[in-house]
Amino acid sequence: MMQRNEVPGTLYVVATPIGNLDDIGARAAATLASASVVAAEDTRHTRKLLDHLALGKETVSLHEHNENRRAPALVARLLGGESIALVSDAGTPLVSDPGYRLVALAREAGVPVSPIPGPCALVAALSACGISAARFVFEGFLPAAAGARRGALSALAAETRTLVFYESPHRIAAAVADMAVVFGAERRAALCRELTKRHESIHADALGELVGWLNGDANRRRGEFVVVVAGAEAVDAGCRPEWIEAVRELGASMPPKQAARLIAKVTGASSQVLYRQARDAGA
Repeated sequence: MMQRNEVPGTLYVVATPIGNLDDIGARAAATLASASVVAAEDTRHTRKLLDHLALGKETVSLHEHNENRRAPALVARLLGGESIALVSDAGTPLVSDPGYRLVALAREAGVPVSPIPGPCALVAALSACGISAARFVFEGFLPAAAGARRGALSALAAETRTLVFYESPHRIAAAVADMAVVFGAERRAALCRELTKRHESIHADALGELVGWLNGDANRRRGEFVVVVAGAEAVDAGCRPEWIEAVRELGASMPPKQAARLIAKVTGASSQVLYRQARDAGA
């Protein structure tokens, strides 16, 4: 078993290009060059970047199926004084990618963890799509099953912050169609495809129009997507007295928060505001 060094190594969380390899930062390249080993989601994919940088580094795979098993050994190497660069296939690690368990375990063991910031697909999409990025919610990938996906979207229907999703090419058409149904065909959205790559495109329109646009040409459904959806219009914080009374009456036979969610679904009001005002009214 590896002995703990007096000074442990550092776990570097390194952001890498999301498409264009020239987007690699100088500090990220230097960190990859100096690291003892590169922990990569897919070593074959990362090898292309390392070859681009002319780096013959040792790599070890770290993905969702082996992270629990492999993380302790990597932390042991860190405690022995080695440094490790953690990378995902593209963008910033841990953002809809593996690495959380390794980072948590390293910090628990007292190992320094240092971020090397850089490319991130969701930030790139927000910066160029023309939809407000002042306040946003990142939801990652939606569930693959249609019913679960619609349920997840329904829970976000009243969200006033901009919504950001990742989506795969074989589910993009179905996902956008569900968004048009749940959020409304007039809600504005942007489809950001293959960002920083040769066939990059950003197409913004109402969700209903985007459904037809996607179905009009199979090539428009190719590649990896970031979907940005404008938030719902804010509902007046003040709720109608009859809504508050309905929450109070339902709250006599079910948990008050559940009653507030039911009335919110019918009225479009904020469930949190309904719950708070119903609670205050009964105080």
